[in-house]
Amino acid sequence: MHTTGYTEAEYGGVTVLVGPERGAYPYANSVLVRGTAETLIIDPSLSLVESAPPADLVLVSHAHEDHVAGLGQYGVPVHTHEKDLAALRSRAVMAAGYGLPPDATEQTETMLRDRFHVRDRPDATGFTDGAVFDLGGRTVTVVHLPGHTAGHCGFLIEPDGFLFVADIDLTSFGPFYGDVGSSLTDFEASLRRCREIGARWYGTAHQKGVIEGAEEFGRRLDAFVGVVERRDATLLTYLDEPRTVEEIAERRLVYRPHVEGPHVRPVERRIAARHLSRLVDRGMIVEVEAGRFRAT
Repeated sequence: MHTTGYTEAEYGGVTVLVGPERGAYPYANSVLVRGTAETLIIDPSLSLVESAPPADLVLVSHAHEDHVAGLGQYGVPVHTHEKDLAALRSRAVMAAGYGLPPDATEQTETMLRDRFHVRDRPDATGFTDGAVFDLGGRTVTVVHLPGHTAGHCGFLIEPDGFLFVADIDLTSFGPFYGDVGSSLTDFEASLRRCREIGARWYGTAHQKGVIEGAEEFGRRLDAFVGVVERRDATLLTYLDEPRTVEEIAERRLVYRPHVEGPHVRPVERRIAARHLSRLVDRGMIVEVEAGRFRAT
């Protein structure tokens, strides 16, 4: 895939490498952090394939292709959360994590290799929540924000007050929790945690870029959360009579009707099941017979 490079935007001592089309998929926004002793890159994206800036180490927010497409440009230590480590070490594990039928999984692995340059990184090592990378005069602290993937993380960069929230990206599409290892419950907890972290700047991986100020970030986070609430409302309305997960998947909570691909039905099934489980726990939905659900 031809890439058009990135543009640089400075926020204190933090440089955001903005991908083409404001970092819209298949691109993403990467982050370059310089200290007096070391420099690190967060989420080397597709736009870095032909023009990767030098770095002493790499941090990966989570093991999805658009966040590691430029990783092959770096022969330096690479770290991600221990719960995403297997997928970063193995392209086959990454492909399997999308939970697609066998033929589609094989095609996905080929796409990861050819379109996103994903290679196995058996040398990658894991970190946990709260790990600190001291670059000399500047630190990067891991903030575990699971839900999108089990190991999805943000990074708090000090003293600049810059919180990179990766795929808590505030887009109108809303939170994505459709992988095998995703969790709606964890995603909602991560959104609450983001509110508790006061920062000057909040950087996203896609399209919305950098938001200045906790108040504005909170407002946009409210809208992001609202997408989940609308999915709940759509489901409750649809369950005015008993429905199966397959029927809900056909109705679609996430993708618009024109979107096609082998990923659509598996994602719709998993997300429907996650909403159903939560709403059953809340007493808003009942299973009236095996595999059929209705709003109370």
